[in-house]
Amino acid sequence: MKPFKNNEVIINAHLQASKQAIIIFTRNPELGKCKTRLAKTIGNEAALNIYKHLLEHTAQITASVNVDKFVFYSEQIVQDDLWNATIFNKKLQQGQNLGARMEHAFLELFQQGYNKIVIVGSDLLDLNTDIINEAFYKLDNNDVVFGPAKDGGYYLLGLSKMQPCIFRNKPWSEANLLEVTLKELGLKNVSLTLLKTLNDIDKFEDIKDYPQLKKFYTKHD
Repeated sequence: MKPFKNNEVIINAHLQASKQAIIIFTRNPELGKCKTRLAKTIGNEAALNIYKHLLEHTAQITASVNVDKFVFYSEQIVQDDLWNATIFNKKLQQGQNLGARMEHAFLELFQQGYNKIVIVGSDLLDLNTDIINEAFYKLDNNDVVFGPAKDGGYYLLGLSKMQPCIFRNKPWSEANLLEVTLKELGLKNVSLTLLKTLNDIDKFEDIKDYPQLKKFYTKHD
């Protein structure tokens, strides 16, 4: 058996070198606590139902990605919900703002030995498995991958190593978030690339072009 030992080492090293994970950040779907900007137009119940629909879409497209999967809840971990515990590892977000919570999630997984990590939100109907797979592929030759959102932020972030500056002192929820982040990364020796721009759903204007969402609201044409 000795001649095969080196091959086993090579195979194990390759598996370790391609240890990948996806992080899904999600809010616990509670009435009046999610999609609040959308709720100002269509009401809390309709906004909640749309958010649940978005969660189902996100769970479906991420389940088939061939990497380890982690769902980070905003408030509390729920064992019996749409995130199948045999597919998704469940964790709790930690931090005072979005940047701190994302940084903690990335750091935790990097410390577990992952070296290609992608994070996505849970409010995009245009996000699909192919786009997520493309992000992992592009991390082969880049330190950072962004999926730009039409509102000036980003719907996806991929890292092959920690980049703390991405998460600190940033204008979260502002229209210049990605611009500011790219400018700061441009001052460092960081290789990065961008995916296609997508529309995330935060307010009523964002849902008008999705016929499948009309069943959740009425009298708001």
